[in-house]
Amino acid sequence: MNYSISVIVPCYNEDKVLLECYNRLKTTLATLEYPSEIIFINDGSQDDTSKILTSLAKDDKSIKIITFSRNFGHQKAVTAGLNNCRSDMAVIIDADLQDPPELIPTMIKTLHDNDANVVYCVRINRKGEGFFKKFNAKLFYRFLNFFSEIKLPVDTGDFRLVDRNIIREFNRLSEKRKYIRGLITWVGFKQVPFYYEREARFAGETKYPLSKMIRFAASSLLYFSTKPLRLATTLGFISVFFSIIMALWSLFGKIFGYTHSDSGWTSLFVAIIFFGGVQLVTIGIVGAYIGNLFDEIKNRPEYIVEKKENFVD
Repeated sequence: MNYSISVIVPCYNEDKVLLECYNRLKTTLATLEYPSEIIFINDGSQDDTSKILTSLAKDDKSIKIITFSRNFGHQKAVTAGLNNCRSDMAVIIDADLQDPPELIPTMIKTLHDNDANVVYCVRINRKGEGFFKKFNAKLFYRFLNFFSEIKLPVDTGDFRLVDRNIIREFNRLSEKRKYIRGLITWVGFKQVPFYYEREARFAGETKYPLSKMIRFAASSLLYFSTKPLRLATTLGFISVFFSIIMALWSLFGKIFGYTHSDSGWTSLFVAIIFFGGVQLVTIGIVGAYIGNLFDEIKNRPEYIVEKKENFVD
């Protein structure tokens, strides 16, 4: 059976790695018997990424370029790639070469051997990353899995192979702040793991510092789980319960004389702070969900394309 494959590569300020990424991808794809294309998404880069991509697209018509009007973010870039992919299969891979392109043929074989729809890549080792980054990543996946309504694979990124069934269903999803690896899991079908060692970044700097990781984690949690709302409700009920207990304890203390009017200021102060904190946390969680609803109701496009190169309408 004949297949075609697209490789989706989001790029943001990747001029130091682009040529190496292109060369390794082309070398790998040349070993396949399938027609192939590479879709680079220029996510508002401020360096020479745009010039390099345009030059590559002129010399190689199998290279397709989508250029955003500004930086919209990694998940929007991957979404644009999937929206514009017309192949039977697609690989999502970052340009920094931490995820080796040479694994693509083995991933395709794994997909076919298991008659699967998704091959998601699980990191058994993360070279070139410090303890703090590794610890945060492990904590994030397990924290999100605890709150998620469905079981999500841990220690995985967006590096994966998906077939046309997944691409078609993904493109039907209309939410704006997508957590792509979670949504692909949510779509269902048969999904199998592929274990690999993640390489150190070829060049340049990470595009996910701690601040971005925190925002990404918060967005993923709020858009992919309603458990925080239920947790806030539970905290509210617990607070009410303890308030009733304390009220009864104070009332009977007055009646039976085991409390005194001039005592208990410390416990009262702690109780006020505790219950006030619970209320603020609850309001904050509800406010975050309302903010997400506000973003969805505005119905703005997920991204704005400045130009496309080598696409045929």
